[in-house]
Amino acid sequence: MDELPIGRRVAYWRNRRKMSQQVFADRLGKSKSWVDKVERGVRRLDKFSVVYEIADVLQLDVQILLGKDPERRPDSINCVDQVEVEEIRAALERYDQISAFFYAPPEPPPLAEMRKAVTHAWLSYQHAKYGMLARTLPRLLREAQAADTAYAGDGPGRESAHLLGQVYQIASSALRKLGEHELAWLAADRSIAVSQRAGDQLLAGTATTRVALALLALGRSRPALEINVNIANRLAPGTDGNDCAPERLSVYGMLLLQGAMAAARIGDGATVRDLLSGAEEAARGLDGDHNYYWSCFGPTNVQLHRAAAAVELGEGRVAVEVHEALDLEAFHALLPERRAHHYLDQARAHAMLGDIDLASEMLLEGDRLAPSEIRCRPLAREVLSDVLRRTRGTPSAPVAELAEHMSVGV
Repeated sequence: MDELPIGRRVAYWRNRRKMSQQVFADRLGKSKSWVDKVERGVRRLDKFSVVYEIADVLQLDVQILLGKDPERRPDSINCVDQVEVEEIRAALERYDQISAFFYAPPEPPPLAEMRKAVTHAWLSYQHAKYGMLARTLPRLLREAQAADTAYAGDGPGRESAHLLGQVYQIASSALRKLGEHELAWLAADRSIAVSQRAGDQLLAGTATTRVALALLALGRSRPALEINVNIANRLAPGTDGNDCAPERLSVYGMLLLQGAMAAARIGDGATVRDLLSGAEEAARGLDGDHNYYWSCFGPTNVQLHRAAAAVELGEGRVAVEVHEALDLEAFHALLPERRAHHYLDQARAHAMLGDIDLASEMLLEGDRLAPSEIRCRPLAREVLSDVLRRTRGTPSAPVAELAEHMSVGV
């Protein structure tokens, strides 16, 4: 792509956006023949203002349009490259509600279709299909934004806002996994604002966990702890007339779990134990592990966070003991992202204890279960790099193969 003339790049992205030359020309305020001449290289694009306008219509970062997009990695079928991240960024940078004052908003898809698309995106995330998700997120973001703009103030307005809030949370979660922490923060913050329009406290609660996770990834552990605990206190079942429905228990419990992770990063073991105890009590109010509000909350997930917090506190032995005491049937019933994430935590715990063979096995187990959770995450690359450095002699063939896939050397 970076070696193509700019006109060819315009044509490529116009086709990828599924726009005809006429539609593209109308949105630019140009003629169809002007677009055709640009794409064939007959007419030069020598004004930056026009290039920026084209990039805006194509919902694309101008640097990519100018040929700055990097090569796709060989394993891009599983992971996400910078082109896809920039497409998500461009979708997040849209302000359709402001533009609606000046232009007619794009036709939104029916809400029934949006509901299906949002459910599919959540499942893609929870099955760790990050590459597939990244390729669908830009369009989903644009369509959810269009629906929120079109239905604002109408009867379906709350539902469209609820769907957009969920899409922002999906984007935040995926971007954080990929190491795009600032974008993850932006998406999560957008979700909190939209949740207010949706009138759903629990959606705002789950958005809070995404904000806190992004803050934690950015090294802002104390604000992450405070925001989780503050909103958990407001949503606590049985206080201020709050119900004890399983949905509320799940969101409340997840806020406590994320608070525990932030406290662990600070090194505050007493607060970790207190918050985990509260989450465990909330989980006892459920009849097992559930996925209310896409939280995957329940007794087993509490134990996974107990192990993860122990790793953050430097208590590798505790993390391994928690793993060994898991209810295996309940663990294997969890979605792949949760289990693979836990295997990554266990790899860190065993490396902490100096058991490099078991650390390697945990990485491989996570990779067999959900390759993207291992191959696409910067944290997993760090763990694998550490394992390779501390391996005596030649690493096993499976570990060497994984390192080759991830382009990780000693």
